[in-house]
Amino acid sequence: MAACVAGGLAALLSACSSTPMAPGQPAPSGSGTGSGAGIGSAGGAGAGAGPNSGAAADPAVPPPAPREFRAAWVSTVANIDWPSRSNLSVDKQQAEALAILERAKALNLNAIVLQVRPSADAIYPSELEPWSEFLTGQQGRAPRPLYDPLQFWIDQAHARGLELHAWFNPYRARHATAKSPLTSGHIANTQPEAVKPYGRYLWMDPGEQAASRHTLEVVLDVVRRYDIDGVHIDDYFYPYPIDAPNAPGAEGAALDGGAGTKAELEFPDQPSWQRYLLAGGQLDRAAWRRQNVNQLIEALYKGIHKEKAWVRFGISPFGIGRPDRRPAGIVGFSQYDKLYADAELWLANGWLDYLAPQLYWPVAQAPQAFDVLLDYWLAQNTQGRHVWPGLYTSRIDNSSKAFPPEEIVKQIGVTRSRTGGHGHLHFSVAALMENRKGVCDQLKTQAYQYAALVPPTPWLGAAPPSAPAVTARRDGAGVALKLAPGAGKAVAQYAVWSRYGNEWRFAVAPGTRTELRLPDDGTAGAASAVVVSAVDRLGNESARVTVAAA
Repeated sequence: MAACVAGGLAALLSACSSTPMAPGQPAPSGSGTGSGAGIGSAGGAGAGAGPNSGAAADPAVPPPAPREFRAAWVSTVANIDWPSRSNLSVDKQQAEALAILERAKALNLNAIVLQVRPSADAIYPSELEPWSEFLTGQQGRAPRPLYDPLQFWIDQAHARGLELHAWFNPYRARHATAKSPLTSGHIANTQPEAVKPYGRYLWMDPGEQAASRHTLEVVLDVVRRYDIDGVHIDDYFYPYPIDAPNAPGAEGAALDGGAGTKAELEFPDQPSWQRYLLAGGQLDRAAWRRQNVNQLIEALYKGIHKEKAWVRFGISPFGIGRPDRRPAGIVGFSQYDKLYADAELWLANGWLDYLAPQLYWPVAQAPQAFDVLLDYWLAQNTQGRHVWPGLYTSRIDNSSKAFPPEEIVKQIGVTRSRTGGHGHLHFSVAALMENRKGVCDQLKTQAYQYAALVPPTPWLGAAPPSAPAVTARRDGAGVALKLAPGAGKAVAQYAVWSRYGNEWRFAVAPGTRTELRLPDDGTAGAASAVVVSAVDRLGNESARVTVAAA
């Protein structure tokens, strides 16, 4: 557990390599005498090569910065992750948020995907939707004393050098676990024709333009008002099919290979479907439903980038693709036919910046093998977007289908072994906070020994920021750096290499930092060289600046 709770500057520098190595080369598993394998190496059994393994270069020059998206989902719906209860005081809410962020930083993650809209509600002040009951215990009730949870998360994440992606459920209007009454301002009351009951849920009908328009307005409102790094939507488009009016959602059945054998309850979109036909529509009902979702996806992608070009748009669909394209031997639930999600089309049209398919099955489970499905999605990526799989880390539990922690480490290694496999997301942060079966310890020692920058997104902008202004001086048993951005583009982070003996160590500092101290090594002494570059919001790196301590 100690590996997961370290904080502060020690956590910042714990990412460093401690194995002498040629830049860019993976160190041998188990080598070294300090905090882990070298820069660019995953290290450890089953972890595979790191994100920047490559040919050796001049050992006097730092290697490329390690690049890998490492994120965790933080679910607010049903209080899965945060806050742990809906009636916590503001102080406890903030303390829990800080604990999550500290854990993420200590593990060398670099992003949090925070659910800000669980059910047509909000964990931030909004004129469009009511406060979420999962935050305060009653829909429409603001935190007391009043504060803005989303702004708090953004500020605290950025202060730790972490990205914050705002996660929206696009169509769910009421969750099965909700208890408090809907407010008068909820969409089910303001636009009742756009909302339909389905099982124990309320669901916005994607065929109703009012529903899609409302979701688009909600997302763009957040993009305009908050300094988020990404917009993220999950796998809930049309609802997972159920077989009875009072049934819960069927997500679990879908994950187990199907949605059940009983007759499915039809989603009640007859009014919008009939309106489409009367207007001369020619598509069949399934194709029409997919078109409804496609139109929202395209509008979100274009709308987000019109507001802020650097905010990335990510989608996390169910992990099995459309039936007519699946690899041999892959079977299971069809999001294409049941959720009406055509993720292959979104990739082909470039309507997203990253796809995070939920690959929630083990490598050895042949009908839904993790590696085969990952290869499938990478092959669909003809526009060269990011493909960062979702890992089912919460399946490390005591159930009959539990994963051992080694499965998650193995899946990270599989991802790193693929061309274009430069990231992944953990569902969800609860498993990391609990260090289930020592998963944090294994991740820290076998997969996340070093910090990593998020991969760049050149189709949104590739111009690098100006080089930073950096000075260094001896400060007791260490080197003190002063950091200042260059002119022009804002700096999101600083990439910092320090050389001890024959090895380079890598760390990342928030762009808001103006000072950084590099302590002397107990064996190697002071850093003999320091190299710093500035990194912008899209991961573009400036020219490097070399400094020496005076």
